[in-house]
Amino acid sequence: MAEPVVRVPDAKVALSTASVYPESTATAFEVAARLGYDGVEVMVWTDPVSQDIEALRRLSDHHQVPILAVHAPCLLITQRVWSTDPWVKLRRARTAAEKLGASTVVVHPPFRWQRQYARDFVSGIWRMADETDVRFAVENMYPWRYKDREMLAYAPEWDVTKDDYRHFTIDLSHTATARTDTLAMVDRMGDRLGHVHLADGRGSAKDEHLVPGRGTQPCAELLERLAVTGFDGHVVIEVNTRRAMSAAEREADLAEALAFTRLHLASAARGTRA
Repeated sequence: MAEPVVRVPDAKVALSTASVYPESTATAFEVAARLGYDGVEVMVWTDPVSQDIEALRRLSDHHQVPILAVHAPCLLITQRVWSTDPWVKLRRARTAAEKLGASTVVVHPPFRWQRQYARDFVSGIWRMADETDVRFAVENMYPWRYKDREMLAYAPEWDVTKDDYRHFTIDLSHTATARTDTLAMVDRMGDRLGHVHLADGRGSAKDEHLVPGRGTQPCAELLERLAVTGFDGHVVIEVNTRRAMSAAEREADLAEALAFTRLHLASAARGTRA
């Protein structure tokens, strides 16, 4: 029997609900279903639906779009979402993931001013990971810059590979903003890379989250590497569509991102042979 010309790895391609902002979480499910995404990653933020497990379950069932990951509320604008205690936030994110059938909780390292949380973060993440089958995938961040000044906003490190975690999330917009070598960071993550936020960037001080292929990041190279190595985590499209002039323009961007991802995740059969 002839071998297939192309093999596609087991990695599923999901849409982050943040990718439709300022539209709602519910809109993200509609778009994901219409465009053929494999699932969604729920960004828990100020939209009440994103915080409501039963509402999310109903959306998933209605659109037949599984929830593959939950992004804990770690942003500045979500400091009061699901409590002001960061450990409570993570426990609630884990509960949401377990009840919704998601395999991954994405979490950012603490802000430096969250001193106690930062002090216990590495050991605390290990402790929580030992209590569940859900992966806690800690995401790489970046220094904050203003003109010629640089501020280290995250602790213990924005470069999460300098600490010991069971699973990592690589975000290519963040590597662009950090002006770091993406593939070298992926190498350091090794087989602990469990989750990908796919976006692009041009090295601006702003976290751009461009559609893959519109910046300078090695989006295609990373996807091809994941295909060859049989990556079985999730690849999540997390792009900024706030400047879209219409719903049609937003959907065109998200369709382009999906097509780019599926194209580069497909690898030549001879490239995957032992």
